[in-house]
Amino acid sequence: MAAKLHHDDDLQENHEINVTPFIDVMLVLLIIFMVAAPLATVDVKVDLPASTAEPQPRPDKPIFLTIQADRTLALDNSPISQEALPAALDRLTGGDKEQRVFLRADKTVDYDTLMQAMNALRGAGYLKVALVGIEEATGP
Repeated sequence: MAAKLHHDDDLQENHEINVTPFIDVMLVLLIIFMVAAPLATVDVKVDLPASTAEPQPRPDKPIFLTIQADRTLALDNSPISQEALPAALDRLTGGDKEQRVFLRADKTVDYDTLMQAMNALRGAGYLKVALVGIEEATGP
């Protein structure tokens, strides 16, 4: 059997770039970033108790004081000692003692530790304190 090979020197060159693999890679990267972005937003890990209270509007730049499970304090995302708290609050608020401080605590934190943090806020002159909790679904 003889096979005739076709050899044509007049084939035209194709100058177009195949972008399908590029689009596939970009879509996979988009999905990876969409999944990973919400995971990167948790700054201070704290297990909040649930609340059935009506949610209140949140200010543009809230100030969070967090009591972690090991009883350490964190102002916004930075660990802080109770002694350094008044100066750090004044620096964050610009000395405005009327700003609301959002206090969040792990649900394993005892009442005494929570009250010590509230007393430290009151001693620093910050009387507007809001307690933060997880919203719990209500209904039948």
